[in-house]
Amino acid sequence: MPDSQIDFSDAPEGRAAPSEIHVGRFYRPIKQLVSLRIDADLLAWYRARGKGYQTVMNEALRRAIRTNPTGR
Repeated sequence: MPDSQIDFSDAPEGRAAPSEIHVGRFYRPIKQLVSLRIDADLLAWYRARGKGYQTVMNEALRRAIRTNPTGR
């Protein structure tokens, strides 16, 4: 049967898109182990935040990339 002959009269209407879409919600980038030299006071500040400080550092770097994508 060609598409032009399909009867959609009893098909339910499509739902509207959600008001808040989470782009990349389930995206988990691959982590890579690196050796990075940073100032001791910066490391102390992040470590003082407690468990998960490396994740906080990663998020700060990601925000910096979003606000200045060229890195200049």
